[in-house]
Amino acid sequence: MTLSSPAKRSPAQLAADVRAIWQAGVEGVRSDRLVRENIVVDGDYLLIGDEELDLAVIRHIKVVGAGKAGAGMARGFEQALGPKLLREKQVGGWLNVPADCVEPLETITLHAGRPAGKNEPTPEGVFGSQSILEIAGKCGENDLLLVLISGGGSALLPAPVDAISLADKLALTKHLSASGANIKQLNIVRSQLSEIKSGGLVRHSRAGRIISLIISDVMGDPIDLISSGPTCMGSATPRDALAILETFHALEIAPQATHYLREKQLKVSGATQHREDDRVTNLVIGNLAVAVDSAGVEAEKRGYSHTMHVARELEGAAEEVGRYHAAQARYMCDTPGSDCLITGGEPTVSLPPEGARGIGGRNQQLILAAAADLDLSYAARVAMISGGTDGEDGPTNAAGGVLDETSLTKLLADRAAIDRALARCDAYPLLTASQGLVITGPTHTNVCDLRVVVVDRIQPQPHK
Repeated sequence: MTLSSPAKRSPAQLAADVRAIWQAGVEGVRSDRLVRENIVVDGDYLLIGDEELDLAVIRHIKVVGAGKAGAGMARGFEQALGPKLLREKQVGGWLNVPADCVEPLETITLHAGRPAGKNEPTPEGVFGSQSILEIAGKCGENDLLLVLISGGGSALLPAPVDAISLADKLALTKHLSASGANIKQLNIVRSQLSEIKSGGLVRHSRAGRIISLIISDVMGDPIDLISSGPTCMGSATPRDALAILETFHALEIAPQATHYLREKQLKVSGATQHREDDRVTNLVIGNLAVAVDSAGVEAEKRGYSHTMHVARELEGAAEEVGRYHAAQARYMCDTPGSDCLITGGEPTVSLPPEGARGIGGRNQQLILAAAADLDLSYAARVAMISGGTDGEDGPTNAAGGVLDETSLTKLLADRAAIDRALARCDAYPLLTASQGLVITGPTHTNVCDLRVVVVDRIQPQPHK
């Protein structure tokens, strides 16, 4: 016969720990720090990653780019270079960032390429992209063009080919997103319809050296798909884009785009599609694995025995991923071994028709699905968080959602409401009412989604 020992961790401690572990993961990929770690001035040399550049032969340094981490990356670069070199090398540049990430910098312009919380291309983004292409085009053979790329750059770098309008491209990407297309599929289509993506930025520049620092938000870090690869000639073809449009019944959404892709496919040869440029160096300086590792360090500090997993490919539906995390929580509660699970990935959500659609995001949907797979006996023993490392989750002000004793108890009081909200992708109102939202504001980084589960496992003790 066995008796259970008292709980080791209170519900309040679980709630605090799960948030702190998640936050440590986000801090581990802070964009300004990642850039400072990879750009060092060493006497007469500028060290960028493993590249050693003689400052004497660099005339000017220009900085361009886009992404949710752009402000922090640009700030980190200015700090790494210092006032003297910023002045001597006539540093200047332009980055497209979300509106709530704009801040004044010494030499680099941060331009609001889209509103906060609305991950769609805009006319302001088109204007900014043209400014970036102009700066790149004015660089000469003795200039260094530094490109700062991070997740969210695809929507922030709209430069549609002349054959289609921004409205056409927006209608296409909206349809694909609502139909469940993943980020890789979206970026393939975007890159094939853009002047700046899929190596377009490089083709527009005459700079003698082009170095791209990249914070990856795509599983496996494929450089050609992160922000649709402005400095990388990807392997995707117009035929690939057409296949995606066909899969999601989008060939007639923007007929001009379909016609353009068919014409482009007839003209493109394999040799042209895969040509590389020896002026270019692409360096991934941060990704989801770094965030998960950083969260693991914090979990260990807090006394947890943790298991970590980073998805190498795109995950399934958010609801399935949520149920998986709930199952792992139940297992950890009653089984010797780990009492903390840290995972990273990016699930998908298939949205209902616009009229039947609620408000939420994939992390909120995941958390709600996890709640539906738990019962009240776990409310005091489990805490779970799922959030976008960029601080955004769908068209909301939240990064994601959290389950703790308070939120799970309130949610489980009405299971029918959970089912209705999941069907409508309407997690935001329920999580608001249950105190289950995670709101961080802009984090100035973006490496997909980070999830943490912690449990209070009651250890069986021999009966005396």
